[in-house]
Amino acid sequence: MSATRAEIAVVAVAELFRGDGEIVASPMGLIPQLGAKLARSTFEPDLLMSDGEAYLLTTDGVVEGWQPFRKMLDTIVPHGRRHVVMGANQIDRYGNQNISAIGDHARPKKQLLGVRGAPGNTINHRTSYWVPRHSKRVFVETVDVISGVGYDNAAKAGASAQKYHDVHRVVSNLGVFDFGGPDRAMRAVSLHPGVTRDEVVAATAFEIDFTGTGTSREPDGGELRLIREVLDPKSLRDKEVPA
Repeated sequence: MSATRAEIAVVAVAELFRGDGEIVASPMGLIPQLGAKLARSTFEPDLLMSDGEAYLLTTDGVVEGWQPFRKMLDTIVPHGRRHVVMGANQIDRYGNQNISAIGDHARPKKQLLGVRGAPGNTINHRTSYWVPRHSKRVFVETVDVISGVGYDNAAKAGASAQKYHDVHRVVSNLGVFDFGGPDRAMRAVSLHPGVTRDEVVAATAFEIDFTGTGTSREPDGGELRLIREVLDPKSLRDKEVPA
């Protein structure tokens, strides 16, 4: 049975954690949570899954450790021992992310979450982004407010800001992207099966580097069983990712 676009996205998010080892995974949102749980259940068994408040959990919600938020801030966040997967209302070619407001900051057209923990996340540890609907409204030439810090602005801030700065990947419903292009600009690592370059170009407000672009891998039989029977038996994933 072939995988859906949502299931390919779950696997793409799981692959974000490959090689991370024993660090705290902080996936925000359904597809990031499913991806992190899939990674923990298969190739990254040492991942520490945080509930975002005080506990470390197994993939089925059993408490396996105590990690209060203050301890997280003291011992984990400032030292690169965390990988967070966040959303993005806007993201630009250098990985600057906006979850704060749309429009001029002094008089925005739409108020969003605020910058929240995005500046600290991007400066202190590995950060990736999940975008369920790849469009020019999200992949913009310039973000309206810098919440998460991209490579150009981290460079302006100097060496101290770059020590743990690591904007790793962006996963969307169309593909997987990193910042390995010229001057750390966005590059297409892989496109999901059936997606064309023209689709990505039409849905992005800036030029993307397609050097070496491959095809996102599909889940194997065991991964499909985990996704469909264990991690998301109600198929909530298909409501988040359009086909």
